Amino acid sequence: MQRATALVGNLPRALRLVWSAAPGWTSAWAGLLLLQGLLPVLGVSLTRPLINALATVVTQGSDWASVRSALLPLILVAGVMLLSSVLQSMVGWVSSVQADLVTNRISGLVHAKSVEVDLAFYDSSDYYDQMHRARDEAASKPLSLLENLGGLTQNGITLAGMALILLPYGLWVPLALLLSTLPAFAVVYRYNQRYHQWWVRKTPDRRRAAYYDWLLTSGINMAELRLFGLGRYFQQAFQNIRSQLVDERHRMLRDQMLAQVFSNLVGLLVGGASLGWMVWQAALGTVTLGDLALFYQAFDRGQGLMRSLLANAGQIYASSLFLSNLFAFLDLRPGVLDPATPQALPMVHQHYVRFRDVTFRYPGSERATLRDFNLELPAGKLVAIVGTNGAGKSTLVKLLCRFYDPQAGVIELDGVDIRQLAQADLRRMVTVLFQTPNNYHATAAENIAFSNLAAAPGAEAIEAAARGAGAHEVIARLPQGYATHLGRWFAEGSELSGGEWQRVALARAFLRRSPIVVLDEPTSFMDVWAEAEWLDRFRNLVEGRTALIITHRFTTAMRA
Repeated sequence: MQRATALVGNLPRALRLVWSAAPGWTSAWAGLLLLQGLLPVLGVSLTRPLINALATVVTQGSDWASVRSALLPLILVAGVMLLSSVLQSMVGWVSSVQADLVTNRISGLVHAKSVEVDLAFYDSSDYYDQMHRARDEAASKPLSLLENLGGLTQNGITLAGMALILLPYGLWVPLALLLSTLPAFAVVYRYNQRYHQWWVRKTPDRRRAAYYDWLLTSGINMAELRLFGLGRYFQQAFQNIRSQLVDERHRMLRDQMLAQVFSNLVGLLVGGASLGWMVWQAALGTVTLGDLALFYQAFDRGQGLMRSLLANAGQIYASSLFLSNLFAFLDLRPGVLDPATPQALPMVHQHYVRFRDVTFRYPGSERATLRDFNLELPAGKLVAIVGTNGAGKSTLVKLLCRFYDPQAGVIELDGVDIRQLAQADLRRMVTVLFQTPNNYHATAAENIAFSNLAAAPGAEAIEAAARGAGAHEVIARLPQGYATHLGRWFAEGSELSGGEWQRVALARAFLRRSPIVVLDEPTSFMDVWAEAEWLDRFRNLVEGRTALIITHRFTTAMRA
């Protein structure tokens, strides 16, 4: 019961989301649905006068008075059919525009949340499962919910009208209509619940299949796949998972089909019995031919509407199940938060950094990456840290940028605990070359400018940063220089080597004139001679700034 209440609670939230994305189009959509719901009732109600008038023409002759009595309902029926067709086209247009706006809105929310949550979330496979489920349904389920809610409303209005039409023939008629569709409702409810449970349970398998698909279709993986002959192995691994998923889904669809056959048979028997009773009444002369046509059309349409209504309700239930995944993702809250009243840095900035008795372990890990760690980076000095892989060197960068908070100890900037600073203010003070920097498939100039878009750096500043990083010579050789697109994802792109990409990333870090500079393995792609020349240039570039080089090479540390 609590779960059902929670699922129903998704409905108003989903509607608010749709309304916020397209208020005007949603209003138009609701108005059109109301009209679409009323028109079938009007059309069916015109059946009796039309049939009776036509029967009069047949029995009494085609004099003008008889023809005229049939002409008006005939024109009205034709008008209803024409208006229904126009409304259907208008609803299709409005729904398409509404769908695009809602999809854009939801994609924006998912993207905003993915860059808001802590980096700790990305250390958990549960997070990736949750994000995968949210992204799978982000574009379709809110719109499916809206579409089926609209169908429920429209069919409900029409069904209420049909029930009123049938009510004069006996209270039992609308009740029979309702009872004939209860088995179908049970089938829809059970299948949707079963399918959602299966879908959630199989999220890791679907993610693994998506990973194999990426391995087999991404150019970055092709060299090793060919060299080691891994293509067939990963193809088979992908097909094994997909075959299992498809087989399980097909078994559920088969079970649903068999249950639907039974429920349809029940509805057919009830409908046949009701129509047989009406034919008997016509034989007794208690109802007219128009009554018989009206009853048949209203009852048959009513059964169809009940099936549609229950299908809409089932889809709303299913959409609510899936939307719980989307909303659970959107409800994630970061643990690394700004203080209620951020503290300002001292008026006179020295820009020294101190780690005091810092202990840190990554979420889900029992091993401490740092334990009682102490380090001071003097203001305006260049410091190099050397250590083996896995010693926690790169963790220092993440803690300094406050992507994580330590479990114990304090990290200070000019004597102020960085947890007392606004995160945006802290991160403006630091520029970083990460150990695995991003390779942006954009122009060379954009790749460098991304570190400081707010400042709108000009061509001179971008080139100066590139020269400082040793990237200018690389970029100058490209077909369109700084306007050349890097990477092969888009047309006319130029691919760079690993070392060239790293130089571009260095330029990106240098463009941001932050007082604290941290470089994580900046020379890993350089040979000894290039490293010596670059370090000399780097010392001049960061003179007067607090700088930290993290490396596993003793030669790099000694030259720094």
